[in-house]
Amino acid sequence: MMPFRTAARAFSFFTETRVRSSSLFLRNSGRKTAAHFCWNCSKRLASLATATALSIALLIPTGPAQADAGFRNWVASFRATAVQSGVSGAIYDEAFRNIRDPDLEVLEKARFQPEFTAPAWDYFDNRVHEQSIANGQAMARKWKPWLDKIEARFGVDRYILLAIWSMESNYGEMLKRTDVMRNVIRSLATLGYGDKKRSKFARTQLIAALKILQTGDIDESHLQGSWAGAMGHTQFIPTSYQSYAVDFDGNGRRDIWNSVPDALATAANLLKKNGWQSGKTWGYEVALPDGKMPGGSMSLAKWQSLGVARASGKPFRNGADKAELKLPGGREGPAFLVTRNFHVIKRYNNADKYAFAVGLLADQIAGYGTLVNDWSRPFTKLSFAEKQELQQRLADHGYYSGNFDGKIGQASKDAIMAYQSKVGLTPDGNPSMEVLKTLRRR
Repeated sequence: MMPFRTAARAFSFFTETRVRSSSLFLRNSGRKTAAHFCWNCSKRLASLATATALSIALLIPTGPAQADAGFRNWVASFRATAVQSGVSGAIYDEAFRNIRDPDLEVLEKARFQPEFTAPAWDYFDNRVHEQSIANGQAMARKWKPWLDKIEARFGVDRYILLAIWSMESNYGEMLKRTDVMRNVIRSLATLGYGDKKRSKFARTQLIAALKILQTGDIDESHLQGSWAGAMGHTQFIPTSYQSYAVDFDGNGRRDIWNSVPDALATAANLLKKNGWQSGKTWGYEVALPDGKMPGGSMSLAKWQSLGVARASGKPFRNGADKAELKLPGGREGPAFLVTRNFHVIKRYNNADKYAFAVGLLADQIAGYGTLVNDWSRPFTKLSFAEKQELQQRLADHGYYSGNFDGKIGQASKDAIMAYQSKVGLTPDGNPSMEVLKTLRRR
């Protein structure tokens, strides 16, 4: 069983903004991708709108009134399935009391999931930056008494939990966004009814969500989540909630929506049950000797005998620990030896980039410093504040209409490319110092 990101990744979901994202999504076999809303140039918007209308028309060809009737018939027929699975008929009826039609925005997001093929630096720059680090350190101070207790009970490093919290919901800020959060029952019913690819998954999650209501941990009006059903501060899909949710604050409810202790303890419980090794790291940045390196897992002592050393110059903590060499940015970027805990993080979201982002952000929240060998970028990197300034200046020139959040998603990239084309720069969409300097001169 996995949290939202795991089951949702193959279907894609939340972050960049990863709507991030923070948009949210499902994971299949443990992977999660971001569901983004693009603010494109007029032609692309028109094209997307046309494609969306056509897709929904093909999905529900009989028109809005009949489409709503079809959805209501599906809800009525699914009641028997839910009851046979252990859901009370009264709970089912109450959950659907005010749900009369499908959420067409959920279907739109489900049908337009972009392939995530961005370079390594693009992924990490949007997640490991000055603001996420500073916020994590502030949260470490604010929640220290609870983090002490969670760490003592589960043995999971507090900074890993804080990094996951940042990645999943921006320390809970995403839960405040009415444009992202929606009724979990309606979202899952919509996918179960109108999305053939996700129908089986959504129906399983819908039954699990109804059982959550049945336990009394949360009521229907507060059962909010992403468009694909990911819930709470640490983004768990309903089945994963059932497997790992913890009432850590002792109020009788496993409330990952409103209780930060419950949410962080739930994430810790998932990691512990999947083999987290207490007191050990997720991995090390390393410096490589010239020549080809072997693959597979070997002891740190063996890697060291081959000429691999910590990039910081410090010794490895335990030479007997097994580790695997990974180069997420290629040979020109930083190199890492990752240990068992790296793979445990991937049980949260089965993607190397996700696990690296969690590990690197956790290290920086803890004060261990930045990478020795940074990611290889084809431009001069901006600070988080400078990215916000870039977005503001693009907006001032009429190229951008999104939030000044320092997250360079597709909307920002489109705006950068449009501006670059206008002023004679190579339209690569990169948030570079060169672009910002040009904007400052105008």
